[in-house]
Amino acid sequence: MIRLSQEDIDEELKNLSGWRVLNEKLHKEFQFDDFSQAFGFMTRAAIECEKMNHHPEWFNVYNRITIDLTTHDAGGITKNDVNLAKILNSLAR
Repeated sequence: MIRLSQEDIDEELKNLSGWRVLNEKLHKEFQFDDFSQAFGFMTRAAIECEKMNHHPEWFNVYNRITIDLTTHDAGGITKNDVNLAKILNSLAR
C-alpha cells in the first residue's frame, strides 16, 4: 500500500463523515445507545477487518468506541484505511 498525500487525505475526508486526522491517523469517536450496541458494532467490524487483514487501533468504554486507522507498513494513511473507515461508518448506522 502507498501512503496518501495530505491533499489526497483532505479529499477523502470530504466523504468520510465524522473522521478527521489526529496524530497522523484517521480518527473517529463512535457513540451508541449502550454497551450491547457498541459491542455488536465491534463484533461486526472485527469480521470486516479480518476479511481485509487490516486491524484498527480501538478503545472501548461502555457505549463509546474510539478508532484510529493507519497502515504501519506504509508509515501513514493509505486507501486501505479510507476503505475501512467507509465500512465502519456503514456498520454504525
